[in-house]
Amino acid sequence: MHFLNRNNPCWCGSGIKYKKCHYDFDQKLAWYRNQGHIIPSRSMIKQPAQIAAIRESAKVNVAVLDYVAGRIREGVTTEEIDRWVYEQTTRYNAVPAPLNFEGFPKSVCTSINEVVCHGIPSPDVVLKDGDIINIDCSTNLNGYYSDSSRMFCIGNVSPEKKKLVEVTKECMELGLAQVKPWGFLGDMSQAVNDHARAHGYRVVRDIGGHGVGLEFHEDPWVSYVAPKGTEMVMVPGMMFTIEPMINMGSEEVYVDEDDDWTVYTEDGSPSAQWEIQVLVTEDGYEVISW
Repeated sequence: MHFLNRNNPCWCGSGIKYKKCHYDFDQKLAWYRNQGHIIPSRSMIKQPAQIAAIRESAKVNVAVLDYVAGRIREGVTTEEIDRWVYEQTTRYNAVPAPLNFEGFPKSVCTSINEVVCHGIPSPDVVLKDGDIINIDCSTNLNGYYSDSSRMFCIGNVSPEKKKLVEVTKECMELGLAQVKPWGFLGDMSQAVNDHARAHGYRVVRDIGGHGVGLEFHEDPWVSYVAPKGTEMVMVPGMMFTIEPMINMGSEEVYVDEDDDWTVYTEDGSPSAQWEIQVLVTEDGYEVISW
């Protein structure tokens, strides 16, 4: 932390004197740092005006996912889903955040069955009876980012795959319940991992969540297998995704060599994921996008 005189304006831009604004907050952070814990940088702490703008972005993101939810069915191609997402996002004067992000060619990720994440929409991929699919939608509205995903069961899904989808949602919800100011990201991740393993599933280790809001992907990187009491301290103003990827079989995954994006389970087992965007508040959390 850079030294700041107590009577100077606070570093957060509020215009209030530091001693009346973030001084006590910084003192508490310093205590955690001196205890050997990982603490967030000031750039990770979202300010009220930023949070308000991110909420507006999230309204678009949620509306787009709601639109998809009302139309997704057997026989739809993932290319059609991509078109829906592009048309609805731009209708709100926003931009699909994935489009051309680090070379990603589409507006949304569509991950079916054994695809863990980053599935690329295609006119050749048609949703079939019994499929499970994750629709991962992200929005840039006026430079502010929102990010969430949902699972959909197409037609008559097997009990095994339906249970995977349900337990994965429960994992996300149990993780969310552990989001508390001055707790640890590891508290959240252990709740996720424990529940998944209790049902015989495995959490993907190599791909995690991330900070989000002012950029599409920000620090911190968020693990879902770290133990309680470890990882970064969660403080009011932090914003990140809870998006565990949970496999019915092994946690091992691989990336498609041809497109360098699509991630598959190593053993071909089904995978599921739900994602929400969460703000840490003074007394708990706020779900920003879902």
